[in-house]
Amino acid sequence: MQIAVAGGAEATQEEYKAAYAVGRLIAESGAVLVCGGLGGVMEAACRGAKEHGGTTIGIISGTGDGNPYLGIVIRTGLGHGRNVLVAQSGDALIAVGGNYGTLSEIAIALKIKCPVFGLSTWDIEGVVPCTSPEEAVKQASEAAGTRTAARSGR
Repeated sequence: MQIAVAGGAEATQEEYKAAYAVGRLIAESGAVLVCGGLGGVMEAACRGAKEHGGTTIGIISGTGDGNPYLGIVIRTGLGHGRNVLVAQSGDALIAVGGNYGTLSEIAIALKIKCPVFGLSTWDIEGVVPCTSPEEAVKQASEAAGTRTAARSGR
């Protein structure tokens, strides 16, 4: 099961703390964390996952190494086009804060019927608002499990 995390490359202290907790909880659930691999929310989530034994995948917009908490780096050179790959790679998506890049990942996920859960992010139809990292990861894990089972015919 893979859970995508979307959020800004720059994060407030509150967003960083929430994203770190999301990453930690994803790792503890046994899911793989997929993100854009840069700083801010993405780094915080990867750090939380990595420091708690999780697997992290960064789908990088350029050809660099991304943040230091990535276990697997996929260098695309696609710029913002990599947002499609991030959204497509998740069995569910959790958005933490964010700007227009995050909005594009949310829109793509919603378009492909990937469940989206939000923490202090865009208030749009289809995004399930959550009040805590625990709630977001619990709901995302349940939704991702359902999607994974449906794809595998279970």
